[in-house]
Amino acid sequence: MKKVALLLVVLLGVAHFATLSRCEDDVAEEKEDSDDEHSDDEEEEEEGDGTEVKEENGVLVLTNNNYDTFMEGRDTVLIEFYAPWCGHCKQFAPEYEKIAQTLKENDPPIPVAKVDATVASDIASRFEVSGYPTIKIMKNGEAVDYDGERTEKAIVARVKEVAQPDWKPPPESTLVLTKDNFDETVNNADIILVEFYAPWCGHCKRLAPEYEKAAKELSMRSPPIPLAKVDATVESEIATRFDVTGYPTIKIFRKGKMFDYNGPREQHGIVDYMSEQAGPPSKQVQAVKQVQELIKDGDDAVIVGVFSSEQDAAYELYIEACNALREDFTFRHSFSSEVAKLLKASPGQIVIVKPEKFRSKHEPASHTLSVEGATLVSEVQEFFKKHVTPLVGHRKPSNDAKRYTKRPLVVVYYGVDFSFDFRKATQFWRSKVLEVAKDFPEYTFAIGDEEDYAEELKSLGLSDSGEEVNVGILAEGGKKFAMQPEEFDADVLRDFVMAFKKGKLKPIIKSQPVPKNNKGPVKVVVGKTFDDIVMDTQKDVLIEFYAPWCGHCKKLEPDYLALGKKYKGEKNLVIAKMDSTANDVPHESYTTEGFPTIYFAPSNSKQSPIKFEGGDRTVEALSKFLEEHATKLSQKRDEL
Repeated sequence: MKKVALLLVVLLGVAHFATLSRCEDDVAEEKEDSDDEHSDDEEEEEEGDGTEVKEENGVLVLTNNNYDTFMEGRDTVLIEFYAPWCGHCKQFAPEYEKIAQTLKENDPPIPVAKVDATVASDIASRFEVSGYPTIKIMKNGEAVDYDGERTEKAIVARVKEVAQPDWKPPPESTLVLTKDNFDETVNNADIILVEFYAPWCGHCKRLAPEYEKAAKELSMRSPPIPLAKVDATVESEIATRFDVTGYPTIKIFRKGKMFDYNGPREQHGIVDYMSEQAGPPSKQVQAVKQVQELIKDGDDAVIVGVFSSEQDAAYELYIEACNALREDFTFRHSFSSEVAKLLKASPGQIVIVKPEKFRSKHEPASHTLSVEGATLVSEVQEFFKKHVTPLVGHRKPSNDAKRYTKRPLVVVYYGVDFSFDFRKATQFWRSKVLEVAKDFPEYTFAIGDEEDYAEELKSLGLSDSGEEVNVGILAEGGKKFAMQPEEFDADVLRDFVMAFKKGKLKPIIKSQPVPKNNKGPVKVVVGKTFDDIVMDTQKDVLIEFYAPWCGHCKKLEPDYLALGKKYKGEKNLVIAKMDSTANDVPHESYTTEGFPTIYFAPSNSKQSPIKFEGGDRTVEALSKFLEEHATKLSQKRDEL
């Protein structure tokens, strides 16, 4: 019995221990479950919805997720848009943290925040941030640009000023023109700059702050120079009147007469350009010596108008003619009888004198035009253009676009240098060119320094000719012809020009190899196949000119391919593309100033292609453009 009793006691003890262990395990499991649930809650809490605003050294960190929520209902907030790699931003960081501390102690406190523009790209794009650091003061959600010094004192003072309850942004310095005030404003202005813009245009948005800052600065000039803007999408009648086809288009008006604006598009450039434009287009010369120096050492033709006084009707007409060409020529005028005597001119005459270094026995040293009552402004301008370029002038990058745009242009390349030590050698070769130029008045001749035109010589295949003197002809339609390496003299040049005149020369065309397989939905065009594909009068052609490195071109690629597939069934329509960096375009009508550039070449008008304008390069937009101008589309298309 004792043994049985002892066994029962042992079994009861084991059972109790097992139950206790099981209870502890259950508690532990429950605790683990509870910990897991608590941990999950914490993780969910930590993850949140991304709207939590963190703080770094007193500066609030705003992101795409938390920006709008944070800004709701806030009167004034200072924001810096920065890039982590930007050196200026790193230098500015300690100062910005001091600003944050100072404004936190303001009554009431003013939040100071920062946005990493490389990450929060949506916010940066919304406020047109293009440089770092960019500082903006947000007033009731609207951005106020800060352009002052990047110091605590200057920024804090400006923020406190904007934070005042009665603060309102100053009125725009840029005038807003509509059909109701346009004519009156431009007709009465001695000079005014007018921008035609579209609200959706990205280039216009980037220009807007620079244009406004320039307007503000020029409004304080004495006399002020007004800047104005016209919403061309609303004032379409005005835009059409002045042939506005792209945005932004900027024009100068003088008493209602329109002139092209060819200046910069940032504040200081606009200010400098317009300050120069506001001055007279011709400078007065009083001393004979001034004219003599221009003739002796000048690098360009000397144009001098001789008049009796500023009240002379001929003087007024001369100034009007000069205004439109003030960027292309240097104009002078004089009321001095001594200057008139030097130029062998009478009051009411305009004289163009060749600088000494460009004179030759084959052309007059000067040309004279008498301005009379019936003389037109256009006649005076034609006189300038006709006689300003010497028989054989010095073509340079600085005067190329102003003096040597006429084609055909015969260029003789060598070491051109008119300094004292090298002038004799320069004139030796130039004299040989003159001997030929006099016999071909229908062509323009020029000499050019081989280093200035190294790329052009390369495109002509002459960069490694080994010759001291090389020759090229730049013809109409972008065609180029090179003289085969040969010892240069007047007879060799004459033979080359005569061969060109008789059509015996083959043009030089930079081209990639012709593709062996070109059956895809988008045809590849190279220099050698441009005429065969694009200029084929049996077909309409849509062609994209691109650069392999261009981000916009890469972005367009899938849509352009889809467009090709969409119209693949059209036998008389070609969707094509061409790498402009590796191929010549042998027709001047197809100019490219940026990438991608898209033209539609109608079958019946190959020399007048239609350029695709606008930033919406979707399949839908390109299809609409294509179908609007197509001449060869079938009525039924399976792919469409």
